[in-house]
Amino acid sequence: MSLKRMPIRWKITILSFGMVLFSLMIGGILIVGHTVETKEEELGERALLTGQTIANLPEVRNNLQEPRGWKNIQPVVEQMRTVYQSNYIVVLNMNRIRYSHPVEDQLGSLSSGRDEGPAFAEHSYTSKAKGESGTAVRGFVPVMDENHEQIGVVVVGEILPSVGEIIWAMKNEIGIVLLLTSLFGIAGSWLLARHLKEQMFALEPHEIVQLYEERTAAFEAMNEGIVTVDASGKVTLMNQKARILLHFTGLSKGKSLHNLTPGLKLDHVLTVGEPVFNREIRAGMKLLLFTSIPIKVEGRYAGAVLIFQDRTEVTRLAEELTGVKAFVDALRVQNHEHRNKLHTIAGMIQLEQNEEALQYVFDISEKQEKLSRSLLAAFQDYSIAGLLLSKIARGKELGIDVSVEEDSGLPVFPPLWDHHDMVLILGNLIENAFHAFEGIQQDEKTIRVAVLQDEETCSIIVEDNGIGMSPSISRQMYTKGFSTKGDHGSGIGLYLIKNLVDQAMGKITVKSTEGEGTTMIIDLPLIIEEGQDEQAVRNA
Repeated sequence: MSLKRMPIRWKITILSFGMVLFSLMIGGILIVGHTVETKEEELGERALLTGQTIANLPEVRNNLQEPRGWKNIQPVVEQMRTVYQSNYIVVLNMNRIRYSHPVEDQLGSLSSGRDEGPAFAEHSYTSKAKGESGTAVRGFVPVMDENHEQIGVVVVGEILPSVGEIIWAMKNEIGIVLLLTSLFGIAGSWLLARHLKEQMFALEPHEIVQLYEERTAAFEAMNEGIVTVDASGKVTLMNQKARILLHFTGLSKGKSLHNLTPGLKLDHVLTVGEPVFNREIRAGMKLLLFTSIPIKVEGRYAGAVLIFQDRTEVTRLAEELTGVKAFVDALRVQNHEHRNKLHTIAGMIQLEQNEEALQYVFDISEKQEKLSRSLLAAFQDYSIAGLLLSKIARGKELGIDVSVEEDSGLPVFPPLWDHHDMVLILGNLIENAFHAFEGIQQDEKTIRVAVLQDEETCSIIVEDNGIGMSPSISRQMYTKGFSTKGDHGSGIGLYLIKNLVDQAMGKITVKSTEGEGTTMIIDLPLIIEEGQDEQAVRNA
């Protein structure tokens, strides 16, 4: 089990008990350090006291200046060492010759200690030295004769106990403290953890994090602006869409929504608790639809949830998805084209070219009627034929040759589709083809449209020789919200096309080369086996 998934009771118990143990460890280190320091002072005083006693012995004073006086001094000093329980006692004459030493082979040899110098200048002191037996506290005491002249030095060594030895000496006290600390620490930590778990609705931290992340992601992904306020009208939560709609970029939490949106009135909602639905308000240059739902907690109104929708955006999307915008554009283009033709006819009449004017009228009327008849005969649906007719007219206005293949036709609609879906697909694909010519200069601009059917498959093909798509754009083109049209694009066209094609059990093939053009091919099965249509509806 990973640390992230460990229950919070165990986490708090381990953490609390670990802090207690850590505190005990720090306190133990300080206590042991103080004990070592106290022991060092104690051994130092003991070494000086023992040294003074040895220095005042008559046997030491009388034999220290004799050539082989260690024979008389060594037995007495060793006896005193046993009495005082010192680790070692060394007696030196002024030439640093050893007259007493725990190892008898060292008697009469020269001492080479580095910290003995001040002792030969009548100084009494202690120092620490590390040897084979461990660190020792050594006391140095000068030996004076009857005339108060220095004749030697007594060195008394007391070995300091190690940290382990000190801890072992305190093992009983340490055991009792650890036992009591463990019992009370674990019990207290477990009770604290249980209380916190109850306060968090029995959820583990990773479950709370997951819940928070999921709700935050869903909250930010909403296409509506969502704001929550408290009972005083101050903002408690606001998603990114609401910031955009309300033109607010700073920190919003804790600020009054009345100041952010002056035209917004919340008093009735917060006091009476009556919801408000689809009320129009203005925020800057945008017209918004506003809905307010009160929040009731324990019988009182604690705030409200506010929902904002961009009315202009809703209207624009509705027009695009229903094909209204396409037909409005077609009427505008047709009106503009007929106005130009009327100007041409009027000019011919003014030039008294009546026969040419009449022939011009016959020609354009016959051409328009022929195109209309051919499209209606091929598709047998006024909405699809009208859409293609409007796109051809708009292409003329833009200097783009839009053509429909002669063998195109739509005898039957693919399963799970109707004429609304076909209008949406063709309209979006041709509009994307128009967009492929924006910002480029070339003599020949063509868009070829074909709707082909056989007994098993319906194929929709829209081909242009425009700017083409880069690999990075091709990878993202079905992503909702992704658009190459800047502020003029909704980023929803190809996303909807992909969903409709998946719903109809079809596939999309894209062939695009930068600088050469793009071909979009949609293949839809006309025969779907039993059970597949239900699966397609569930997946859509």
